Amino acid sequence: MKPLLFTSPFQDPNSPEAVCVENMTKPHDKMNGGGAKELHEETRRLCGSAAGCVATLLHDAAMNPAEVVKQRMQMYNSPYHRVTDCVRAVWQNEGAGAFYRSYTTQLTMNVPFQAIHFMTYEFLQEHFNPQRRYNPSSHVLSGACAGAVAAAATTPLDVCKTLLNTQESLALNSHITGHITGMASAFRTVYQVGGVTAYFRGVQARVIYQIPSTAIAWSVYEFFKYLITKRQEEWRAGK
Repeated sequence: MKPLLFTSPFQDPNSPEAVCVENMTKPHDKMNGGGAKELHEETRRLCGSAAGCVATLLHDAAMNPAEVVKQRMQMYNSPYHRVTDCVRAVWQNEGAGAFYRSYTTQLTMNVPFQAIHFMTYEFLQEHFNPQRRYNPSSHVLSGACAGAVAAAATTPLDVCKTLLNTQESLALNSHITGHITGMASAFRTVYQVGGVTAYFRGVQARVIYQIPSTAIAWSVYEFFKYLITKRQEEWRAGK
């Protein structure tokens, strides 16, 4: 699974950023019949997407080497039995750059993934939970649908990223000499090996994996946000 980035303050209507936007739009609500409220919701969706994209830049820089090792150990007939064996072999045979060979593709995939994911979740919440109350069923449904849409839309990039990480032997034996480097090279190789349909191999498994993952992540996030907010309100009321 790719990283789950659900702690952006812009996702929380009680955060300082959201409160600031809300306060700025209050006078306009009286003037234009609530049109500023729609602007507020649109701003929150866009800001949430931007926050997710920035967090992805930092997360992938730290986690890309681990993703390379994980995928090489998951390959069919992988020669590696331990993480240390895999790290040592990659370092000695391909150099340190091999751990970041797919970094550009990883970002190219995860940035739109998180943007689509956050925007879809916010869009569905506006329909299923317009009052933004704690509603477990709406959080689970919105999270599951958001993960499924984002996963399906970014599957071609995931296929290319996996090829860059694993340097799969079948691809390397098909008109390719040396290592596959760069997103453009990966896209060409995937097309040469399997045509257009190869870009969507594994899409069902990717979607099925993301549905429960994002549903659980959003529901847990919303639960703790509700719990913490409730405790804060009780504490303030008891003062």
